[in-house]
Amino acid sequence: MDPSRGINRRALLAAAPALVAGALQAPRASASAAPQFSPPPVIGSADGVLSTTLRVAFARRTLAGVGDVDLRLYNGEAIGPTLRVRPGDLLDIEHINELPPNPDQATHSDHNVPHRFNTVNLHTHGLHVSPSGEADNVFREFAPYDPANGQTATSYRSRIEIPSGHEGGTYWYHSHVHGSTAVQLSGGLLGAIVVEGAIDRVPEIAAASDVVMAIGELKLSDGQVPDLHAEDDLDAVESTYVVNGLFRPVVQVREGEVQRWRLINASAFTVLPIRVEGHALHQIAVDGIALTRTVELDGVTLAMGNRSDVMIRAQRPGDYRIMAGDILLATMTVRSGSGARMELPTDLPGPTPYIDPGAVTRRRSLTFHSDRNAFPGRPFPHAFRITGDGATPATRDLADPTDPTYGRFDPEHVNHTLRLGDTEEWTLLNNSNGHPVHPFHLHTNHFLVTAVDGRALGTPVWQDTIGIRRGGSVTLRVRFEDFTGRALVHCHQLQHEDQGMMQLVEYVE
Repeated sequence: MDPSRGINRRALLAAAPALVAGALQAPRASASAAPQFSPPPVIGSADGVLSTTLRVAFARRTLAGVGDVDLRLYNGEAIGPTLRVRPGDLLDIEHINELPPNPDQATHSDHNVPHRFNTVNLHTHGLHVSPSGEADNVFREFAPYDPANGQTATSYRSRIEIPSGHEGGTYWYHSHVHGSTAVQLSGGLLGAIVVEGAIDRVPEIAAASDVVMAIGELKLSDGQVPDLHAEDDLDAVESTYVVNGLFRPVVQVREGEVQRWRLINASAFTVLPIRVEGHALHQIAVDGIALTRTVELDGVTLAMGNRSDVMIRAQRPGDYRIMAGDILLATMTVRSGSGARMELPTDLPGPTPYIDPGAVTRRRSLTFHSDRNAFPGRPFPHAFRITGDGATPATRDLADPTDPTYGRFDPEHVNHTLRLGDTEEWTLLNNSNGHPVHPFHLHTNHFLVTAVDGRALGTPVWQDTIGIRRGGSVTLRVRFEDFTGRALVHCHQLQHEDQGMMQLVEYVE
């Protein structure tokens, strides 16, 4: 199994139980008929600018099959709007925060605990854009309103320039304030970004319906997302998986029709091994970057934050389950039709998957490590850390790697200084107990995955997020060509990130 590309059927059946252990979704009584699948609302650019407002507030929704739920949402919709742009465009976004004051306004003595769930910002996951100023700057904070000042909302602005040479593909956005990412994403605060590009002009792709499928994992207790008060609060809450904010929707497809599905794993917690009964998935892009040739797979495995663009051609009429392991995500209903059988693409305009190993100027090794009950007696007793090269010093004994504060995120400590013009090779390790996958995510730059568990990939893959299996490793190469400023590397299991499994990087001239 090559987790960066996809899975064959035999590997899927072997891997799925381990990947989703503890996260299976049992069938439940349906409050009403299954909803019809619908895409998110789309906002496009005009004259080189996409100008819009993202309003964050609590909203009550009726989720078919689940009931009434209260969630933090963009613009009161089940999912945020899809932002559709072209290379060279400007994203000009006004942010309105209508959330009430944080109940825990006081400064925490430990910033690596979940807190301030009503403070938001914006991360454009996967976009190759500036991490500074008003762009993809996750160190900004959009505070909630303050009724003591007569406020009912606060207003902020993001201005993100898409480079003229940006790769066309599937990206997404969510809030990224340290301490609140898991709670906010598990309440539905997300949306897709589509950058148009050369891949869209491939004739077979241009002829297909373009379908965004963002898979979210809601954590609901009595119709609400619980604020964390202890380590296992969200783990103890049943997961409700939704597609574009809909619970187990029905996707209507015509016999012989080909559709392009932009699959986004927008779960904060769970790896999704996705398959469709009776159908192959023809992968054309990973994490927004087109491949050079279509790859036929029985399924694709998406770590948290991953995307996969796939083409699917509907077979004979009938109902087919869309599954993630044992989790029912949706149903594809194929209707009989007289339309001609549509074709699938073969050659694709993706960038060459190659970085010359002779160009590597530095090597780093990072270990994703967790310790259970490292802080006994506290509500959040487990330590989530990144050790190895550049590890954050411990608070008590700076040189003691056994100190549970060693390797935890410190917003004042730059773990890695990355120089423009350099090419580096990183080895990522997972030696945690009890955590089968830690997804590594690098802000600002894609990287080339060259080996998994010490075995070289036949064809390396461009990604921005990659799952590291327990006891395993990932080797990648990355070039730093433009954009200076501070950014992050972290585990995209967002409970782990909120509790310290994150590092600060600084891109410098």
